[in-house]
Amino acid sequence: MLFNSNAFYVFLPIVFLVYWTAPRKYRWGVLFVASYYFYMSWNVKYVALILLTTVVSYVTALLMERTKRKSLRKLYLTGALLISLGVLFFFKYYNFLSNSVTELLQRLAIPVQPHTLELMLPVGISFYTFQTLSYVIDVYRGEVKATRHFGKYATFISFFPQLVAGPIERTRNLLPQIEGEHTFNCEKAIAGAKLIAWGFFKKIAIADTISAYVNLIYDQLPERQGFSLVIATVFFAFQIYCDFSGYSDIAVGVAKLLDIDLMTNFSSPYWASSIREFWSRWHISLSTWFRDYVYIPLGGNRTKPWRHRLNLMLTFLASGLWHGANWTYVLWGGIHGLGQIVEDLFLRGEKKRSRKRTWYGVLLTFTFVCFAWIFFRANTVGDAWYVLTHMFTGIQAPFAYIRDGILAFRGSGAATGSGMATLLQALLGILLLLWYDFASLKRDVWSSLGKLWLPLRYLLYFALLFVILYSRQLGEYEFVYFQF
Repeated sequence: MLFNSNAFYVFLPIVFLVYWTAPRKYRWGVLFVASYYFYMSWNVKYVALILLTTVVSYVTALLMERTKRKSLRKLYLTGALLISLGVLFFFKYYNFLSNSVTELLQRLAIPVQPHTLELMLPVGISFYTFQTLSYVIDVYRGEVKATRHFGKYATFISFFPQLVAGPIERTRNLLPQIEGEHTFNCEKAIAGAKLIAWGFFKKIAIADTISAYVNLIYDQLPERQGFSLVIATVFFAFQIYCDFSGYSDIAVGVAKLLDIDLMTNFSSPYWASSIREFWSRWHISLSTWFRDYVYIPLGGNRTKPWRHRLNLMLTFLASGLWHGANWTYVLWGGIHGLGQIVEDLFLRGEKKRSRKRTWYGVLLTFTFVCFAWIFFRANTVGDAWYVLTHMFTGIQAPFAYIRDGILAFRGSGAATGSGMATLLQALLGILLLLWYDFASLKRDVWSSLGKLWLPLRYLLYFALLFVILYSRQLGEYEFVYFQF
């Protein structure tokens, strides 16, 4: 069930009404039923997988808490990690590993055939697996206590707003809210509705609008070259940001309707003035997860310089592999890891920067991020190399170079009118997004809008709603991160 589907537009009001009319002590049960129904709408069979990882982590936590023997606790933890990661590996990485090994052996002149399985990746498996892993690790470390109520724990793992694409919630934040009782908060519900609207704007009016152009270029690379590759790459940077942060905004907003607070997953990442700052603003729930459960256990920065840089690289390579079973994602992670290492070498000891240096840093960081996105979006490593080697073809004639790149948009087949009109709509949406993110660095934009003259405020709200409904004629597009 997509957030931007007609089914969800019916599902959410029903859940909202049933939740708030149910007795307080049973509201977790409404969330449990709603969450499992939401997940079963994708594929009933894969409910068994989320139940398996839920049961394994629940039982493991109880067993670890009941024994004081460190060796036995470590054995329980290892077992839970092997089972949960084993399920994730089988469905997400088995075919990738089989094909990679087969290709390597064939290059060594060893005649073997790849052995692959017809597997469909269960939606959200990477997200809920990491959430269960953080729970058992936190219990092992003694940072949280194991919960006794299986139903409430299962609801914590399957909470439908963030189940299939995050944010990856921590036990200390979400589980106590699931276990507690809630009272309807009108102000929080209104704030949630505004976030939902903004999320839909980013997803439908921006991401879905430019996705046709991005797909046209990147899926037909031998026919494309020059400035069209540059535009497609920059557009993809905004497509994936608006698609994923749009989902997160909707998820956080829906949770607020239920008086539950989820963590912020994005915070104006394209205004970051360094790669390190970018990762403190991009997919925050995942980056902090890798920091706490991979980077710090490896030694973090409290070790020798060479080991610190190795820890950075290993963490980002793991992050890249988490995103998908393809070498393009591994290279994307490696590029960001290398970028942080180089940045650490050249900017060490620099505590303050001038305003000019900050703006230069924003532009340089965004350029670097777009360069890395080429590998993330390309279907193969060869495609990424093609983009890099052909994106400046024809630049010796700047006018024709820019003109041909823009005119290539006409072939996108967008349903919102002519290609140029769609391009203009996308550019206006991106400019509004950049203004919103920049303003958000210093203040709460929605609170500021709430102080405007009432007629003007509602005019803006209705304009936002109109743009969303107008753009929705493009159709229902799946969220990019559902494939991860």
